[in-house]
Amino acid sequence: MSDSGLRLAVTGLTGQVVSAIIARAPRDIEIIALGRPQLELSRRDAVLASLRHARCAAIINAAAYTQVDRAENESELAMRVNGDGAGNVAQAAAELGVPLLHLSTDYVFCGSLDRPYQEEDETNPTSVYGCSKLAGEQQIRATYGRHVILRTAWVYSAYGANFVKTMLRLGADRDEVSVVSDQLGNPTSALDIADALIKITKRLAQNPSEILYGTFHMSGQGEASWADMAQVIFDTLEAQGRKAVKVRRIKTQDYPTPAKRPENSRLDNAKLKNVYGVTLPHWRSSLIQCVEQLIKENA
Repeated sequence: MSDSGLRLAVTGLTGQVVSAIIARAPRDIEIIALGRPQLELSRRDAVLASLRHARCAAIINAAAYTQVDRAENESELAMRVNGDGAGNVAQAAAELGVPLLHLSTDYVFCGSLDRPYQEEDETNPTSVYGCSKLAGEQQIRATYGRHVILRTAWVYSAYGANFVKTMLRLGADRDEVSVVSDQLGNPTSALDIADALIKITKRLAQNPSEILYGTFHMSGQGEASWADMAQVIFDTLEAQGRKAVKVRRIKTQDYPTPAKRPENSRLDNAKLKNVYGVTLPHWRSSLIQCVEQLIKENA
């Protein structure tokens, strides 16, 4: 790392976003990944000690409880990690006097609007997971002003467990896969999230203007249903010489889950573009790249 480089602390060790940040960080940025057992988000003393020791210029809070359906039966755990944990990280950022970038979710909205959600729209989560992430946002706002809350959506990558890997697994054993088609959102590559986080962090280091802080939406361009995503995945597989898999489009009611998902998860990303000049690539091109990478890795 050069003398003019940045040292960034990222919470999490193996998650999709932290893995992507480590993969995409340029040579002038040093990534300090912090996770369990040293850093347990729900333990304020551990969070403070770990982040003090990191001696970082900024903190990216990418760690979270992300089991959306399991959270319905583990509400206390989800709230401790996503709610209190975010507050603990904000407390550490305030003590250190460094910017905090925090990843939140489209699931803080109920999904009833007929347009993409803007940052100022009313939050009304329909799941325990969404409630816990909203609690995290609220704790950060109440604790520390120099924060950048970034709501993203439908994250996928070649790392960890996600929708893309589930479709690849199901498609390997079946000729037809049923996928929900009446939920709309913005599929978002973890690699694209990582690139954006790095750009935002560099901008904050260069010019920590008050206008750069607050809540922003950050998701892939374009909209899709889960079935649309699956279709691109299987089309890409077939183009690479794999067997054809048919997507059977079903309604949400035909695939009940413990947690209720928003019918409309679309996010309006105009504010991020206007303030930071950051726009993520279109979901389709990034998804094709992800599938091709996974094909190559598993060849």
